[in-house]
Amino acid sequence: MKAEDIKNLNIAIIGAGYGGAAAAKALSLLGADVTVYEQASQMREVGAGIGLRPATMHRFRQWGIFDTIAKVSSPSDYFEILTATGDPIMKDTWPEFGEQTQTHLIHRGDFIEALLSVLPEGMVHLGHKLETIEDKGGRSVLTFTNGKTVEADLVVGADGIKSVVREQLFSIKGPVFSGEHAYRAVISTDDAHGMVVDDNLRMYMGRGTKVYLLPLRHRNQMSFDITALCPDSTWAPTITKDDLVATVEGFDERIVNIARGLDMDTVNVRAVYDIDPVDTWHTDSVVLMGDAAHSMLHHQGQGANSAIEDAGALADALTEASTVKDALALFQASRKPVTDELQRISRQGWTEDEVNDVFPGQKPTSQKPATVNAPAQSKA
Repeated sequence: MKAEDIKNLNIAIIGAGYGGAAAAKALSLLGADVTVYEQASQMREVGAGIGLRPATMHRFRQWGIFDTIAKVSSPSDYFEILTATGDPIMKDTWPEFGEQTQTHLIHRGDFIEALLSVLPEGMVHLGHKLETIEDKGGRSVLTFTNGKTVEADLVVGADGIKSVVREQLFSIKGPVFSGEHAYRAVISTDDAHGMVVDDNLRMYMGRGTKVYLLPLRHRNQMSFDITALCPDSTWAPTITKDDLVATVEGFDERIVNIARGLDMDTVNVRAVYDIDPVDTWHTDSVVLMGDAAHSMLHHQGQGANSAIEDAGALADALTEASTVKDALALFQASRKPVTDELQRISRQGWTEDEVNDVFPGQKPTSQKPATVNAPAQSKA
């Protein structure tokens, strides 16, 4: 689209998470009139640490915000996969992207705070939960539960795995239980029993359990993540300290000791869900992105990275196509094959024997047995 046409676009982004904030930055740099509507009354990101891949950091450099992200993260040179007791399985450098060769390890809270800090003041409107969206072809009408109604030339549904935009316009498919629980905490390096030695991600693999150790040395902390097969599909299950420690039985004694020392009030406990691939992401003027379009399991560490790459690809498509409708088709054509594959391989996290141990005679909907996969690198 011509620059003057993009500047005349009124864009409403639903959701101020990673994808929504990144899309707001990328689209506002094109000169579009962008407003972000977020249902939360204040931004608070729970969870632990994530890795921002070289392709993602390349986008941040392109948008002029690399330094903002880099100063609250630690650059990592490689990742390592080990057995439960610490015997090496594989070790590899991160797939480079242009001049970017390192993955940056960051706390989720620091990440969303940094992204929001680079947006123009007043662009993000908190306390706006989407109630209905009416697609009128070249324009949409949005109604929020607080009574506000707005119109937009382009609506970007970045409202996560439980997306209202997706449910109302694209698909009635809801989240799919993976057969897993995730237990996540951020601890002091002093409580890590000597397991923080550098800035590199390590994953320890036991039977039916994986433990991810993601150092955040710039914070003097480590992100500690246990992922375990479990039949309880309760969205926010309740577990005891004994339950948690039992999942790491047989692991390196230092990992067991970390688990024993956790304050359960600081542990984020959740059942793990994704969604099945969505056939179509867009209408003429509404588009899904991030978890709303392709929520995936975390085994490949690509959820946040995919959302950032979506934001960049959407901005690119608007500059390359002649109309919004054509841009959304181009965006889906460029991104959906990549995210479909990431969704597929992210579901291949366990062996058949491991799954049968927990789900005798059946498999959870999203799990398919597979061998070990190294963290994949998506292409922008």
